[in-house]
Amino acid sequence: MGSIRKLPLSVQHMFAMFGSTVLVPYLTGLDVGSTLVASGVGTLIFHLITRGKVPAYLGSSFAFIAPLTLFVSKSHSPAQAAAGLISVSVVYAIVSLLVTWFGFQRIRKVIPPVVVGPVVSVIGLALAGTAVTSLASTHWDVAIVSLVVSIVASLAGPKQTRIVPLLIGIVVGYIYAYIRGDVSFSQVIHAPVIAVPHFEWPHFTVSVVLAMAPIALVTIIEDLGHMFVLTEIIERDVTVNPGFPRVLIGNGVATFIAAFLGGPAQTTYAENLGVLAITRQFSSRIIQGAAVFAIILGLFGKVGALIHTIPPAVMGGISILLFGMIATMGIRHVVEERVDLTNMKNLIIVSVIFIIGIGLPNNGIAISTLAGLLIYWLIPDAALRGKDTGQAKA
Repeated sequence: MGSIRKLPLSVQHMFAMFGSTVLVPYLTGLDVGSTLVASGVGTLIFHLITRGKVPAYLGSSFAFIAPLTLFVSKSHSPAQAAAGLISVSVVYAIVSLLVTWFGFQRIRKVIPPVVVGPVVSVIGLALAGTAVTSLASTHWDVAIVSLVVSIVASLAGPKQTRIVPLLIGIVVGYIYAYIRGDVSFSQVIHAPVIAVPHFEWPHFTVSVVLAMAPIALVTIIEDLGHMFVLTEIIERDVTVNPGFPRVLIGNGVATFIAAFLGGPAQTTYAENLGVLAITRQFSSRIIQGAAVFAIILGLFGKVGALIHTIPPAVMGGISILLFGMIATMGIRHVVEERVDLTNMKNLIIVSVIFIIGIGLPNNGIAISTLAGLLIYWLIPDAALRGKDTGQAKA
C-alpha cells in the first residue's frame, strides 16, 4: 500500500487516541499542545527502539493523573512533575534490565492463559464507562449513527471502506451532529495559529519521586497486557521479537522525553489496538503517520482546535466498537488456549479479575492481574491436586 493511501489509516489512528490523550492535560493542568507533541515524538522514538516491529501508539497515561494534578495544578510545580516522570523512566529501565537478565520466557511461564485472557478483556471492559457514560450518552442518536455507519463500512462496504470504517463513522457522525446543531467553531476562531510546547527543566524532590516512581510498576503491567492483546491481533509474538525489554525501554525513553516537553507519562494505547483489530492493517508506518499528525496538531493550535469540535457522542459511538473488540480478544485467547472453565479455581480467578479490574477506577488492570496471579500460584487446587489448571485442556 502506497504512502498516500496510508494517510487515511493514520488519521483514523490519530482520532482513536486523541480523546484520551488530551483528557489527561485537561484534568491535570498540563498544556494540551505539549501533550500532543510529546505523544507523537514519544511514539516515533518507541518505534525506533522497537525497530518498527510493535505497531502500537503511545499516548497519555491515566495512571499518573492524581500525582500530576497535585504537582501541576495544586502545587503549581510542573518542574517537579517533570522530575517525577524522569524517575518513572528510570524504573522502566531497571525493570527492562531485570527482564533481560532473568529472561522473559521465565517470567512469561508464571502468567497462565487463565489470567492473560480475562486481563485482556478487562482492558476493553474497563473503558466501557468512558465510551457509554462519558461520551455516547451525551447524544445517543449521534453515537448510534457513528456506530452503525462504522459497522456497515466494516462488514458490508467495499474494500476501500473496510480498512477505514472508523474514519468513515467519524465523518458521517460529525456531519450528522453538525446538521442537528451540536458543532461549534468558536474555539477554532480564538485558537492560536502556532502553539509552542512548554519545555520544562526538572526539579527533583524526594516527595515527587516517591509519589510517581512506584506507579511505573502499574503501567508496566498494563504494557504487558497490551502486548498480549497485540500478539493476539497480529498473530505474532511481540514479546519475543523485538522482545518485551525493548518495549519497556521504548516506553521509558518516551516518558523521559515527555518530561522535558511538558507532557504526561506515555503508555501504549488500547484504543489503537482496537483499530488494528478492526482494520487488520498492521503496518507500523501507519502508526508513525498518526504520530506525525499528532505533532502537527500540537504545533498548530487551530488544527487541534478543529479536532476539538468533534462532539463527544461521535467518539462515543466509535469507542463502543473499539473497546468491545479489545474485550473480545481476551475471550478469544481463553477459547484458543482451551482453558478449562469447568474447573472451580479457574472460574474464581476469572471472576476476581473481572470484578476488580472493572470495579476499580484507577489501576484496576494492574491490581486485578496481581490478584489473579496470587490466586493461581498460592491457593492449591484440591480437585486437580497440583495440576496446571491454567494451561491448555488436554
